Formats: sequence, C-alpha cells, structure tokens
Amino acid sequence: MADKVKTVIHPKGDFFDLKRNHTNVRTEIVAGLTTFFTMAYIIFINPSILGDAGMDTGAVMLATCISAAIGTVLIGLLSNYPLAQAAGMGLNAFFAYTICGQFGYSWQAGLAAVFISGVLFIILTATNAREAIVNAIPLPLKKAISGGIGLFIAIVALKNTNLVVGSESTLVTLGNFSDPRVLLAVIGLIITIALVVWNVKGGLFISIIITSIIAAIMQYGMGFAMGLPETVSLGEFPSLAPTFGKFTEGFGELLNLDQGAGVAIFSLISVLISLTMVDMFDTVGTLYGTAGKAGFLTKEGKLPNAGRAMLADAIATSTGSVLGTSTVTTFVESSAGISAGGRTGLTSVTTAVCFILAIFLSPFLGFIPTEATSPVLVLVGVMMMGGVKDVDWNDMEIAIPSFLTIAMMPFAYSISEGISFGCISYTLIKIFRGKFKEVHPVMYVLSVLFIIRYILLVVKL
Repeated sequence: MADKVKTVIHPKGDFFDLKRNHTNVRTEIVAGLTTFFTMAYIIFINPSILGDAGMDTGAVMLATCISAAIGTVLIGLLSNYPLAQAAGMGLNAFFAYTICGQFGYSWQAGLAAVFISGVLFIILTATNAREAIVNAIPLPLKKAISGGIGLFIAIVALKNTNLVVGSESTLVTLGNFSDPRVLLAVIGLIITIALVVWNVKGGLFISIIITSIIAAIMQYGMGFAMGLPETVSLGEFPSLAPTFGKFTEGFGELLNLDQGAGVAIFSLISVLISLTMVDMFDTVGTLYGTAGKAGFLTKEGKLPNAGRAMLADAIATSTGSVLGTSTVTTFVESSAGISAGGRTGLTSVTTAVCFILAIFLSPFLGFIPTEATSPVLVLVGVMMMGGVKDVDWNDMEIAIPSFLTIAMMPFAYSISEGISFGCISYTLIKIFRGKFKEVHPVMYVLSVLFIIRYILLVVKL
C-alpha cells in the first residue's frame, strides 16, 4: 500500500534498502538505463535550443550531461527515490526565447537569473517553505497532476515521432504513415505494448533496444533515411570554457537601471517569478506525479523525503547555471524507469553514470532514435492515468479544477500551466461557494502569484 512505503537513506541491510522496497540490483540497473534512454534526447535538444540564445553548443552539451549527473545522483542519494534530473524542457525554451528573446537579456544574464532562482529554491527548501507549499495542494489536484503528466508526455512522444502533427484546420492530426520513421514508431509502439501486456521484466528497455535494431536494419539494410549516423567518430572533445562561470557576467546586466529603475526592477521580478514558479511546479508536478505512480505517497497525499528531493533539485539548478545550462528539474521520463521496476536511488545513480558516460560516447547515442524511446513514453502515459480514478468527478468543486489541471498540461504544452489553472480555479470556486476556510492559506498565495505572473506576461513588463 502507498501509505506503507518508506525510503531509508542509511538502512541496516543495504545502502538503498533494496529488500524493503521489493527490488534488486538488476531491476534497478535496468530501470536506470530505461530512464536514461528515454531522456537522452535532452543531450542533443538542449544545446540546440540554448544555441539560439547565442551559447556555445559543445559547452552546453557538456554542461547538460554534468548537471544532469549531479542532480540525478543527489536526488538518488538524498531521497532514495528513482528519479532523474536534467535541464528542463520548456524551461530551456523560456530561457532562450523569453529571457534572452522577449526580455532582451544576454545568455550570461539569463544564467545569472537561473542561479538566483536556484539559491531561492535552496532557501525555500531549507526552511521547509517549499515542502509546505507542496503539502498545501489538495490531494485530488495531486492525483490530477499525475494524470495530466501522463497525457503531457504522451503528446510529447506522439509529436516527436510525427504520429501526431500540426494542422491548420484541426490544430493536430494523424501523421503520414508513408513516412518510414512514422512506421518505425508504430512498430515500436506495437512491440512496447506486447512486452508490457506480456509482463516481460524490463520490457520497456528491451523495446527500446529492439526498435533501435529495427531502425538500423531499415537504414543500413533497406536504404530508408532513419536519421541514424553513417559513421561513428568521437571527434574533438568539447570544452566547458565558453560557458563555465559566465553567469557572474550577467548580474550587472540584470540590475542595470539605465533603462529606468521601474522597468528594470519589474523586468527582473517578472523573470524571477516566472523561473521560480515554472521550475517549482514543474518539479512538484513531476515529483508527485511519478511518486504517485511508484506508490510513494501516503494516504494524505504527502511524500516522505520530499524536502530532500527538492534540495537536490535546487542544488542542481544552481550548479547547472555555473556550468552553463538552463534550469535543472526532475524529468517526467523518470516514470519510464519506475514502470520498469525502479524503486530506489540505485536507479538514479545508474542514470547519473549513464550521463557521465554519454560525454564520451555521445556519438553512439545517435543510434537510439526518438522513434525507439517515444513509444515507451506513450505507455508510461497510460500507466500514469491510473490516479485519476481517485478524483471525485461527481463533485464539481473538485472535478473542474482537476479537469483543468489535466487538460491544460497537454493543450498548453506545459506541466506548470496545468498546475496553475488547477490552483487558480480551485481557489476561485471555493471563494464563490463561500468556503474560504477550506482553502489553505498557501493556496491563496500561490493563486495570487500565478495571477500576477499572467498579468506580467500580458503587460510584458
């Protein structure tokens, strides 16, 4: 039962308390590998996005791998949860296209803002304020968060494989099945479903390997363009020098009052509020969504060692900004490892080791196509919908904010937006019903902060 789950940092039997968590070394390693392969795309995508902000892509690749390894090993050792961290999708886009684009800051100033937000997270975590914020969220919303994340990662996977594509008339539509890569994704999905329904141990990881082999056969044996590399060449080892420590050059720009004190201060506040809220609730949403899937939540919806997990995230964010990458956060792809049987921090340590090895073996990762990892995320999405059954859909005061939480994640393509709409609607509904005392004071604060964030985005301060 979920309420009986305990994680122990220094157990008497073994360091990760494998026996008490009903797992073993082999299962944990397979789970760690599964998590890594489902999130390895960040190694290539993050440099591409931050490169649009003018950053050196080689340095960003190194920073991405190192910060991911640091954050992932920390969360595994401090909390003993099978979670992984890396530069967050959405957060890197916010960095490149909003902070450095819309607000006009340099990437050095952007890194400085990320560093400040990381320090704020450490302070909030050390004072238990961050955990108090999390515990203030009603249990039905936490259940909805898990389901929403399931839909979110499913649509990300379907989009990445072109099984679902954009459409001017219907917004989205089915992809072109004559595309060999779409066909490969379908094959991968069939293989993944078969292994899951057959209850094959490590089936998700096995499906990735099998689908990758099929991709190689299609490209090298049948002549289809599958996007796999033609040759393997380690090439020159990239350097961190172009980004390492450059965040210090951005503080002066963040506090530059030449444009007017009011504009400068409100711009900085807008950046920090956005970074803080987006990262906090991406982390909270992912942490509780994946923890719910693994059965770590108590009956009251609380997560033991949540503070330690969040501290790891805060430290990783600050460290990542020093190395030269955008905000580091807990990845929803951790659910893939959990679904593969991961239950302890050994899963995280395995994933962290993979990120370090990826620095030296990154060219070989090109042989694991997106079409091989995305079907796993679709199945994980299916599994994460289970918590939605615990939401009382007959109670409109709960059903409406829960639905908005679930719906806005895939439709707005953002975990944090789903949480934002859920919190605001829940608070407003309780106010409309005159049930002021049923709303935790923290929920009032969160709702106001979310509203302020939207106002700042509208007026573009």
